[in-house]
Amino acid sequence: MLLSISFCNFQSFKNEIALKLTLNKNSPVRGWQRLSPSGERVTTALGVFGANAAGKTAFLKPLAFLSWFISQSFSSEPSAKIPVTPHFSTPLNPTRIEIEADDREGVVWRYVLEVTRERVIHEALYKKQSRFKYVFVRDLADDGVSYEIKQQGFGFTPNEARKVRPNASLISTAVQYGVESAVHVADFFFATNINIHGRVSLGGALSVASELFGKNDAIRPAMISLLTSWDLGLSDVAIEELEYKKSDGSTQKIWTSFGKHQTKEGLTHHLPMEQESSGTQSAFFLLSRLLLVLHYGGVAAIDEMESDLHPNLLEPILELFDKESTNPHAAQILFTCHSSKVLDLLQKSQVYFIEKNDCESEAFRGDEIEGLRSDDNLRAKYESGALGAVPKV
Repeated sequence: MLLSISFCNFQSFKNEIALKLTLNKNSPVRGWQRLSPSGERVTTALGVFGANAAGKTAFLKPLAFLSWFISQSFSSEPSAKIPVTPHFSTPLNPTRIEIEADDREGVVWRYVLEVTRERVIHEALYKKQSRFKYVFVRDLADDGVSYEIKQQGFGFTPNEARKVRPNASLISTAVQYGVESAVHVADFFFATNINIHGRVSLGGALSVASELFGKNDAIRPAMISLLTSWDLGLSDVAIEELEYKKSDGSTQKIWTSFGKHQTKEGLTHHLPMEQESSGTQSAFFLLSRLLLVLHYGGVAAIDEMESDLHPNLLEPILELFDKESTNPHAAQILFTCHSSKVLDLLQKSQVYFIEKNDCESEAFRGDEIEGLRSDDNLRAKYESGALGAVPKV
């Protein structure tokens, strides 16, 4: 499970920010908590609130970036820039990200990365036994080109380790060689609706979701059951792989989905998902992200979870991460939201507030707010402006 992530000099966040999912021993919650394999008390849902342009999406991006960098950066072009953006006032300083998580065996891992757009400055992996000990440390040498690499049980041959490109992770590269520790660490399931540029549009995302559900028998029934129970007017969802003839005479196969609508007389009408309401489309794509981590375990980072959805749908969506019957592997969801109804469900230790002042974003967890009691009405306090993180209009 994800325990924490901290970062600095990342987009609008100039100073170090810590995002913690661990709960204090006596923190009262109404649900959405599990004991992690290492014995930590951890929330399975964490909401992020703030005004528009405060930095909520940027708050989730370091996790999305790390997930890509650790598992896929090996596939980057040799000359490609590393997709990080430092704070505009410190463009020459490296971006630093640190993450801690435990695996299913209860081993806690820490990964530390310092990068610029051009190269890795520092990369290290630690494993906790009685204390944290490095598995590998990779530092840019004084010549600014080569790397000094120390390993302690990582298992990557020194000759190949020295060849890792400056824009790629040692872990991602070691995975290609079947290094067991690298494969284990990179096997961190992550799903999101954001990339380095922000929230993805629904255009091409619908075909991606259709293909995922079409090929995955394990999660397709849950998607259909949920969509047909959410008063969207659907009686079923059909997914097909269709073959289209292109202008040059060649053919292309495309996955597509259809909402089934049935009248009281029993007549059935199939409507392409692209012609369904924005709410239905959003719910369909959202479930393609959430059901993956619920089935396999892992973390989902969702930007503007309520986008195009009725606020009443937020509670049943979040409940998927609370109940052990729907979340058997203790999957976690981090989400940004504008609907304050969510604050009736979560406690102060399960909510972050984001504010931007003088072009710098800052984040603080609800239980860090002085004077905020556990029995206070969190929603009323937030809506009144007492907790900050609301637009000043």
